[in-house]
Amino acid sequence: MAVPIARVILYVKDIPKVAHFYQRHFGLKPLPSQSQGWMELTGHAGGCNIALHQASSAQKRGAEIKIVFGVADVRKFKREFANAKDPAGNSVQISSRGLK
Repeated sequence: MAVPIARVILYVKDIPKVAHFYQRHFGLKPLPSQSQGWMELTGHAGGCNIALHQASSAQKRGAEIKIVFGVADVRKFKREFANAKDPAGNSVQISSRGLK
């Protein structure tokens, strides 16, 4: 039995800056949270959330993680946003695999 991915945790130095990146480019919305140093972003019900966790002062930056976002029209989306890195240095990729 496959277990769905609930969230991907990114350890970042600047939570508001990274949150703004994912909100602006992918329309993710923050979930209500009472925890300092933690913000969880969601796109829709049943999808995988991205959790931003405050990195410790010993970490140079977050772990090397790549997140793949599914888009129906890669060429159109790529004109606006292609493979890149978020403000914390994590790789971000777009793909239409699995959407057709």
